[in-house]
Amino acid sequence: MEMKDILQQHTDAVEKQVGALDGDVKKALEDVGFVKSVVSDLEQKFSALPSDLAGDSRPASPGSQFVEADEVKSFIGNASAGRALSVEIKAITTATGSGGALFAPQRDTAITLPQRPLRVRDLLPVIQVSSGSVEYPRQILRDNKAATVAEGALKPESNLGFELVQVPIRTIAHWIVASRQVLDDAPQLQGIIDNELLYQLGFVEDAQLMMGAGTGTDITGIYPQATAFAAGTLVVASPTRLDAIGAAILQNALVDLPADGVVMHPADWMGMRLTKNAQGDYIFGNPQDAVQPRIFGLPVVETTGITAGSFLVGNFRGSATLYDRMAARVEVSTEDATNFRQNLVTVLAEERVGLAVKRPAGFTKGTFAAAITDLTS
Repeated sequence: MEMKDILQQHTDAVEKQVGALDGDVKKALEDVGFVKSVVSDLEQKFSALPSDLAGDSRPASPGSQFVEADEVKSFIGNASAGRALSVEIKAITTATGSGGALFAPQRDTAITLPQRPLRVRDLLPVIQVSSGSVEYPRQILRDNKAATVAEGALKPESNLGFELVQVPIRTIAHWIVASRQVLDDAPQLQGIIDNELLYQLGFVEDAQLMMGAGTGTDITGIYPQATAFAAGTLVVASPTRLDAIGAAILQNALVDLPADGVVMHPADWMGMRLTKNAQGDYIFGNPQDAVQPRIFGLPVVETTGITAGSFLVGNFRGSATLYDRMAARVEVSTEDATNFRQNLVTVLAEERVGLAVKRPAGFTKGTFAAAITDLTS
């Protein structure tokens, strides 16, 4: 074969390859043009949506999911790979077969039920313990024979008596079952669950420390062990609730256990707060002022944990002790067989505490109605 024939064959082969390549290039350009037109159309529709719906908190619309899909980006970068393209659009609602509403409402902070201030614990000294019960010696006898003595005379003997008192540590606990997915996907909800469980523990603790009956597994509270109000020889003209508290403070002082706090229902405190003098002035200060709840220099704890119409005046720091065996805590477990099969978790809240009312005479209890009657006679 002559040289010119060989050259001609190579020339024909090259032209054939160039023609095929030219076809691929044209096809790729057409593909790119097709995708760009789809993207442009979706962007125009998306930009026409109301601006207040464009925040990050809304779910991705079908169009934006398509544009941002890795498959689309890869297709544009390598258009010659083919025109066929499939992108899964995730449903926005739970309706069967629905692509979902374009936009979900913005979610605000969750609103929980009201919580009562828990304050009884704050009145007491707290001691950490490491056993299931606590013993303390309580003096029950002081036979004081101290006297002046003549030189060389026999000196008198006094006697002291003590008894051991055992205080049981009680467990306060409860639990709920929650979805594992809810706890994983909603950190705010998890915080609410934890805080709500701890609050409910504290609510029961507050009630037990104040009014616990001491039966079964209950704590014996302060109020049941307190000394009943007795006016004695004290008589007050036209006594009020303020006079009743003053007389209870005196009762504590007379047994050498001066009061350091007063507990009453919020309705009773407000009744005192609204007391006026003969000129119509509020004796506890201007209603526009933030008045700290105090009576005769003592702080007042307002709590619905005590019955309206009742009061407790006490030497809290010196006459009672709260023992903390285990501080309140929250635990989560999936070990239950049912939980494991159903993707659930058990959330447990627990604490262990004990209360010792070491000096019952250090607390004076009563009702305002009875105390007022007692003060008039």
